[in-house]
Amino acid sequence: MTWEAWLSIAVVVLVVGLLAATRLAADIVLVAGVTLLLATGVLTAPEALAGLANEGMATVAVLYVVAAALRETGAVGWIVHGVLGHPRNLSAAQIRLMAPVAGMSAFLNNTPVVAMFLPAVVDWARQNRLPVSKLLIPLSYAAILGGTLTLIGTSTNLVVSGLMAAHPSLPSLAMFDITWVGLPSLVVGMAYLIFLGRWLLPDRRPVMSDLDDPRQYTVEMMVQAGSPLAGKTIEEAGLRHLPGMFLVEIERDGEVLPAIAPHQRLRDNDRLLFAGIVDSVVDLQRIRGLIPASDQVFKLGVPRPERCLTEAVVSDSCPLVGTSIREGRFRGVYNAAVIAVARNGERIQRKIGDIVLRPGDTLLLEADPGFVDRQHNSRDFFLVSRLPDSRPLRQDHALIAVGILVGMVVTATFGWMSMLQSAMVAAGLLLLTRCISGSAARAAVDWEVLIAIAASFGLGLALEKSGAALFLAGRMIHLAQGDPWVTLAVVYLVTMLFTELITNNAAAVLIFPIALSTSESLGVSFMPFAIGIMMAASASFSTPIGYQTNLMVYGPGGYRFTDYFRVGIPLNLLLALVTVGLAPLIWPF
Repeated sequence: MTWEAWLSIAVVVLVVGLLAATRLAADIVLVAGVTLLLATGVLTAPEALAGLANEGMATVAVLYVVAAALRETGAVGWIVHGVLGHPRNLSAAQIRLMAPVAGMSAFLNNTPVVAMFLPAVVDWARQNRLPVSKLLIPLSYAAILGGTLTLIGTSTNLVVSGLMAAHPSLPSLAMFDITWVGLPSLVVGMAYLIFLGRWLLPDRRPVMSDLDDPRQYTVEMMVQAGSPLAGKTIEEAGLRHLPGMFLVEIERDGEVLPAIAPHQRLRDNDRLLFAGIVDSVVDLQRIRGLIPASDQVFKLGVPRPERCLTEAVVSDSCPLVGTSIREGRFRGVYNAAVIAVARNGERIQRKIGDIVLRPGDTLLLEADPGFVDRQHNSRDFFLVSRLPDSRPLRQDHALIAVGILVGMVVTATFGWMSMLQSAMVAAGLLLLTRCISGSAARAAVDWEVLIAIAASFGLGLALEKSGAALFLAGRMIHLAQGDPWVTLAVVYLVTMLFTELITNNAAAVLIFPIALSTSESLGVSFMPFAIGIMMAASASFSTPIGYQTNLMVYGPGGYRFTDYFRVGIPLNLLLALVTVGLAPLIWPF
């Protein structure tokens, strides 16, 4: 090998070692590795920066905007209630999550499936008091495994099929040929994550639990006339298990129902009095069909989607102290509507407008973004702070957002547009239809993940360009010494290793000619090798940089690089046994 090849291998080993042994950010370590290869001349500047123009990286960036629009319009809530439901425990939650994700990924591109489910799963985990770190890796792995069920499930399968079609002596692959191995692999993978994942997946919860928050707000909501909540029970509406939130009473036609049973059915215009922590108050604002009971919210001059929630602590010099919120005309004085009140942890058994303000009361306000700047130095409040990610949902745009999402998936699935084209058109339509604002779209993009993806392409290119990848593959397959089963196992393991370090498609393209010439020299069928390459190229579980969906869940799940080692390596070995064991039985050598 050349010195460039040895240096490329050394840099990759150093990068993986730093990511595994330290808590340095993945994007910083990967960029440092690419910088070293650029400085030494192994990569040219265009090659080092090629990842920034990579179609896959750009697709992930645009899909962040699509996912944010689903969240901003409340369409995520439909996914949560319609698909995920209310699981009784972690194992049930993982099954409810992985089964539909795998089924969708069999016919749709993995990346948009994960992008669609990611914000929904984060909200769903919080609402059901489940650690999101035990759900997001299964989300990514289910999407990857689902892609192995059909020929169109992942681009890698299509690449291998195209390579085989270019050789007239090789058989063509049908839609469900790979299913004979992909389905058992999916079953084994799901069983592994459900029964062993609870021990191997990290359990990272917030330092402060729901019950630790000293602020217990009283908030009044109303069932909107004609809303989908009317006719549902409290439990069916998802109002029974809100974390840190308690439904105190229901007022219906002037009558108060203080004892709320789970089977109590909601009706139009029911007024619901809740008590709970601020995060759950924000969640209430996002439930489709619930609106603030106070009509003051709808009298503000700023459109709701442009507002945000703000906390303000009433000072003893506030002129409204000693008067009720309604009598003091709070909205007229401050151009903000009170939607909840917290008072020293006690539960206030009054409607919001009837609450008499006291010094020290914490008010949750719906106001324009300029409220904080106007009242920052005001003597009327001790403290004023804006809640992050608290804009009211554009729920009247939810159907539009879902329609655009379906259109994106359909056009990409049937090949009418590439995934990048479909995603960019969808993002543009979401902006044009005001499903998401420009500022929210810019804020939705996770630049750390995108930089890590772009840098990982540079490392993979260095391995290919320098000849290191080809040399290592050839040497490892040579070690099989002519035994078809051992050769298949080595082909699988080498492909699996390369797909963790370079892209899955590049790994398949690199190994294909080596495996083909090896099968011809042994005088055996190439079909087991083709299936092995497709399965191994998709079996990217051991590092976050091997597959886009792994990187997408890396940040939201609070994962470390070693988490993928611990969970992914055993899964990789299990699927290797399944594939190497089944492929020659279905397609004999």
